Amino acid sequence: MLDTCVYIDLLQRRAPQAVKNLLAARLSNHSGIALAELTHLFGRLDPRDDRTGSILSEIKGVISDLPRHRLRAPSVKVLGDAGILTGLAMRLARVEVGREQALLNDAALYLQAIEQGETVLTRNIREFDWFDQLLPNDRVLFYRQEAG
Repeated sequence: MLDTCVYIDLLQRRAPQAVKNLLAARLSNHSGIALAELTHLFGRLDPRDDRTGSILSEIKGVISDLPRHRLRAPSVKVLGDAGILTGLAMRLARVEVGREQALLNDAALYLQAIEQGETVLTRNIREFDWFDQLLPNDRVLFYRQEAG
């Protein structure tokens, strides 16, 4: 299951070759959480900015290419448990206020992967490592972004 940063790194051509090889060799499942984070940009980016049109066009292409049978929503249980996991991570890791939504999305993705027997591919080492320490499941595969 791909974290949103994977799509972004691929679009920005900053994904390591090992990630590209992995994605070419394996079927990927996708989360409604990542879909929401990608579509958020359609409302967030300024339409007056000259770059917005091309960026949204690329994101639209990525979303169009997602096989619908490999796109899944998190369950209600996952969403409820993600709130608890987010609260724990915020308190124990002393996460700064204002990061709640991003952390909640990541917690939901982590728990969705566990529930569905998937592994999350991400470069988001800090947050997903917190989750894996609080709820160890070996369901995360980390990578580092290539310098660009």
